[in-house]
Amino acid sequence: MEEKSVAGYSASDIKVLEGLEAVRKRPGMYIGSTSIRGLHHLIYEIVDNSVDEALAGYCKDIRVSFLPGNIISVEDNGRGIPVGMHAQQKRSALEIVMTVLHAGGKFEKGGYKVSGGLHGVGASVVNALSTWLKVEVCREGFVWRQTYEKGKPLENVEKCEPSDKTGTKTTFLADDTIFETLEYEFEVIASRMKEIAYLNRGLKIIVEDLRDENAILQEVYEFEGGIKDYILDLNKGTALITPIPVFMSGEDLDVQVEIAMVYVDHEKEAIFSFVNNINTHEGGTHVSGFKTALTRVINDVSKSLGFIKEKDVAFQGSDVREGLSVIINVKVPEPQFEGQTKTKLGNSEVTGIVSGIVTQHLKRFLEDTPKITKEIIDKISISKRAREAAKKARDLVMRKNALDISFMPGKLSDCASKDPAECEVYLVEGDSAGGSAKQGRNRHFQAILPLRGKILNVEKSGLHKALENNEIRSMITAFGVNIGDDIDLSKIRYGKIIIMTDADVDGAHIRTLILTFFYRYLKPLIDGGHIYIAQPPLYKVSAGKREVYAYSDAELQRVLAQMGDKTTIQRYKGLGEMNPEQLWSTTMDPESRTLLKVTLEDAIVADQLFDILMGEKVEPRREFIEKHAKYVRNLDI
Repeated sequence: MEEKSVAGYSASDIKVLEGLEAVRKRPGMYIGSTSIRGLHHLIYEIVDNSVDEALAGYCKDIRVSFLPGNIISVEDNGRGIPVGMHAQQKRSALEIVMTVLHAGGKFEKGGYKVSGGLHGVGASVVNALSTWLKVEVCREGFVWRQTYEKGKPLENVEKCEPSDKTGTKTTFLADDTIFETLEYEFEVIASRMKEIAYLNRGLKIIVEDLRDENAILQEVYEFEGGIKDYILDLNKGTALITPIPVFMSGEDLDVQVEIAMVYVDHEKEAIFSFVNNINTHEGGTHVSGFKTALTRVINDVSKSLGFIKEKDVAFQGSDVREGLSVIINVKVPEPQFEGQTKTKLGNSEVTGIVSGIVTQHLKRFLEDTPKITKEIIDKISISKRAREAAKKARDLVMRKNALDISFMPGKLSDCASKDPAECEVYLVEGDSAGGSAKQGRNRHFQAILPLRGKILNVEKSGLHKALENNEIRSMITAFGVNIGDDIDLSKIRYGKIIIMTDADVDGAHIRTLILTFFYRYLKPLIDGGHIYIAQPPLYKVSAGKREVYAYSDAELQRVLAQMGDKTTIQRYKGLGEMNPEQLWSTTMDPESRTLLKVTLEDAIVADQLFDILMGEKVEPRREFIEKHAKYVRNLDI
């Protein structure tokens, strides 16, 4: 089958790197997990291919459909996957793309200039992890089809009816023998599709839920303003110091840069960065370039316009970023990722490119709008004074802790080992649970830090007030990494920091307050994979001498079905209700416990939720609760 090149994209652009054999055996290696997170990843992989077509300038519309029976369909109007015979493989390029790992146009420069998709595993992995999959390609005046079962083609690529359209439609049913659930969460997928639409100005994405004919949902995302609209959406309802976003863009060495930023009347700093649509929540060279230029330009313009004197001490980076909300969106031809979760950009050339674009555009904006610039400088000056006061308070805390040997041992029951790789500390709610945990722990590697009452809600207070809170000061000292800009993970005393609270409303609130503190002031601990949440049992089911623990309502029903009649059920609401032996065997023993690692998959969603749920504004919180109250079941009050 001969095939002509369509806009520089043909069978010769498909390069084969390796086979597909291991995907079904080790799915976690390719999609992260077989939980709902991995299930959602299947959709992202197919959508990424359509977005690549949009980045190349050939796709304007993408439709993601949730069909009855948990079937997913993704359709675009790009060029369509090539269907011609591959010279080396002697089979259709479409079949190769769908059945061979790391086969696709993004591995040859002729196919795509810029490509998304963090690992590039793409359609073949989705195919391998699906009970069945059907792909339909509109290309060169015809529809081409092929169907697969568990990654294996059932027939050759078939040339079907004529069509004047172009594009690719992929329909699949995930394999229920691999995934823990096939129930997709519409709002999670819709949120990601909205983000992609913001990051790709002019691209229209339709997300529709057709699973229930009586409750059909459809969202249409298309933003001509791109990330300028995005930054305003993120700060909706917040007082802006810059009435319109500062927008900066440029291109150098094929690296495309877009930045939108505003200053808001708030203390927090919010930097969101993307590379080829990938959320780089660990930052990288593009963020470094932005930060360096921002600090330099603010200082230079402040002095040149006379807002500060030459002899004044320069603003630091944390001063100029307080109250800043910014989106950094770059497209890099060959991105190099590093970091704990491979979402940190490492390309050194990007630093200078971003820095140069920011210097040029931001300097012009600040000089052209002196009234706005003065408001920004006034806010930064207040931030500087608060930072200096917080530093004095922090230094006082750290100095006191270093000199006063008795400060920590009164609360912290430390472990014998000094090796952070094996040490872990439990943050335990109250003295009662703390007592059980101290008695039940393995003293060699497990430390216990009881926290009395609810810690300060740092979302409503600054760092200075946070440092006045005894519980927060105890945690900072116990962890050994300091706080704010002075965090040094090389000094961490515990590889695992485990939040262990009661399984009731108060326990959930305390856990949320602690996570808010970690997110705002100790975020590198989250990024580094050091924060965990313990999972104590909710129930103990007894029948005679037999005792079985259940960690969820669903598990309770399974246990009851297995144990039959004449059972006694105890509902645990407090950790103190368990004796030390029970707490060890159910919650603290590494051989039998379940820990949830706290990760940051979507920094923007996390930032918005912390602001809504823990911030000062009541109305957004009320709207959130009213919208999501229907999903709450069996609430203990």
